[in-house]
Amino acid sequence: MGEQLADGSEKGLRGYAEERGVRRRVGLTPPEGAIDRNPPYKRIATEEAWTFPDLVKAQTDYLASGAAPDDPSLAMAGMFAAQPRLQEQLQNLGDLRLAHMDEYGIDRQLLLLTAPGVQVVRPGEGAAYARAANDIAAQACRDHPDRFSALAAFDPRDVAGSVKEIERAMTALKLNGAVLNSHFQGHYLDEPAYEPIIEALAAHDAALYIHPTAPAAGRIYQERGFYGALGGFPHDVWLHAMGLIFSGAFDKYPNFRVVIGHLGECLPLHLYRFDWMQNNADGVPGLRGGQPAVTLKQPVSHYFRNNIWITTSGVGWEPAIKFCMEVLGPERVLYAMDYPYQQSSDEVAAYDRMALSSEHKMMLMQTNAEQVFRLS
Repeated sequence: MGEQLADGSEKGLRGYAEERGVRRRVGLTPPEGAIDRNPPYKRIATEEAWTFPDLVKAQTDYLASGAAPDDPSLAMAGMFAAQPRLQEQLQNLGDLRLAHMDEYGIDRQLLLLTAPGVQVVRPGEGAAYARAANDIAAQACRDHPDRFSALAAFDPRDVAGSVKEIERAMTALKLNGAVLNSHFQGHYLDEPAYEPIIEALAAHDAALYIHPTAPAAGRIYQERGFYGALGGFPHDVWLHAMGLIFSGAFDKYPNFRVVIGHLGECLPLHLYRFDWMQNNADGVPGLRGGQPAVTLKQPVSHYFRNNIWITTSGVGWEPAIKFCMEVLGPERVLYAMDYPYQQSSDEVAAYDRMALSSEHKMMLMQTNAEQVFRLS
């Protein structure tokens, strides 16, 4: 069985564009291979997307109203909503999703409310949709406790509501962390107004998964076909993660944990240069709207090795995975598939074939996820 991707038509997001069952062989994609049906590890996939009809309707209604701001993320929501095959897979938290998991040998999915999430709906409505999303995700986990875990959604535009919802999700609902679809109308968590959200995440031992969305400077990317995974997605997460580091968030909240996907959006490749050039932003006054200077206690690489974890979503490439395990530590790299946007039995088989020690393979596929997301 070959590579199988979700249905779509937007040229700028062709990575999502082939129907299930259509084989595509390009570049470095793995050769065909059989999945090991009895591996010595569980496969826990840690960036698996979902959504629900009321949220999709709220997004598209706002987009069509003429009252919405020029928000590339909201426009992306409208594009995704027009793809029925994709929506069928995103909105199913039952038999269809479980059948696909069985097909690919996935033991457990960590459910993330897909981009752009609740942070693009009308102001004042996001908190209610976050509560609804978290209730739905929690019910799916109760219905299938051996197959699903989930991260909590929140709308960062409502800081007090986000703090309250993080507390509810982590205590009453017993979710396994939180997810934020990167920027929200060009704002990021490193800005001082949003510090209470970071404080709440740290206080509740909730790892924050920063998932990509269409970048705020969307037109620049869209004109070149780089709106999604070719450029806009990784660059926006890069800005968010580096912003958190240089804001001093990890110095102030040393147990604050962040997870980023797609093999760290290439950030691990640049640790040497980040450390070398750290003084370009470190100790510089006036940043983030005129804030006092922040001087980090550690080199940038320290935070990647102590506060940041990465997942392999969409990058089942052995040389790159081994590099990240070497420079960050094998305990900091987690397996993810990126369902339903990227799904391939051949890619799963490629993980089975990777020349890793049995200990490191177990960490990659199972135990790192159990530890980072506090999975029982």
